[in-house]
Amino acid sequence: MTAPEFPASSTPGVRLLSTPPLALLLDVDGPVASPVTRDVQPAIIADMVALATAGIPVIFNTGRSDAFIREQVMKPMIAAGMPSGTVIHAICEKGAVWFSYTAAGPGPIHLDQELAVPKAYGDDVRRLVAEDYSAHMFFDETKRAMVSVEQHIEVPSADYLAEQQLFDSDAMDLMARHGLGVVRLDHHAPGSDDAVDYRVDPTIISTDIESVRLGKDLGASRAVELLAAQGITPQAWRTMGDSRTDYAMADWLHHNDHPVKHVDVRPADGVPVKPYDVLTATDLGLGDDVIHDDAGGAFLRSWREAVDS
Repeated sequence: MTAPEFPASSTPGVRLLSTPPLALLLDVDGPVASPVTRDVQPAIIADMVALATAGIPVIFNTGRSDAFIREQVMKPMIAAGMPSGTVIHAICEKGAVWFSYTAAGPGPIHLDQELAVPKAYGDDVRRLVAEDYSAHMFFDETKRAMVSVEQHIEVPSADYLAEQQLFDSDAMDLMARHGLGVVRLDHHAPGSDDAVDYRVDPTIISTDIESVRLGKDLGASRAVELLAAQGITPQAWRTMGDSRTDYAMADWLHHNDHPVKHVDVRPADGVPVKPYDVLTATDLGLGDDVIHDDAGGAFLRSWREAVDS
């Protein structure tokens, strides 16, 4: 892990805490960015800036690319007045890519090349989308390690999800033609060497094709190392996501003896039994119909109010 390139700052108004009471590890799609519009509410941006300024580490742990984070999260945070002494870490593509940014902009992009999907396979997926699926989805050209396709915003969700099933099947067939092993949910297809090295991972707005070594647990590990390189050891963590796979953040932290509570902003998928607390919007006195970035925003506001009090 490469240490952040940004030195500690004595900027007035920015609290630098070596043992902050909380650190926030946030999935982006769902809890922070709307899965419908793909952008971030200004109130959420403001609360994240305020929390970071108060010395609460705010770290993104997402399947999104670094380009998405720069455009939809970093630029709005800077425009909202993020102080120059604030450092934000972004772990992208489920741990394969990471960078840090300040009010001056992004630092260097780090890529674990060993975790990248073979380029020839990615090229074939690009052609597949262009020839057969472009009416419903697009190939994400910003990914560095993963291969991802995403729903067009104007396409109804039900139509996309039906087409996604067909695309995922074709993506699995392409893996076999390349001699690569792949898994999708409960379906395993070993490669020519009997290994399963890649995963087809469908979400409600996209499909990610990735190394099986990627995941929100790898992102959590990188987050802890990035803060340690700054001399920061949080007293506790709050993780937040909108899918069952996001629980891996809290699983890893708990397994490695970090106190943690997980926020599920889409609990209709089912809340699993965990050895740590799992929170939903109902814990804030909100209805169970408050989900996604509305729920994520409510938790960010509650944490900001707790810090301000």
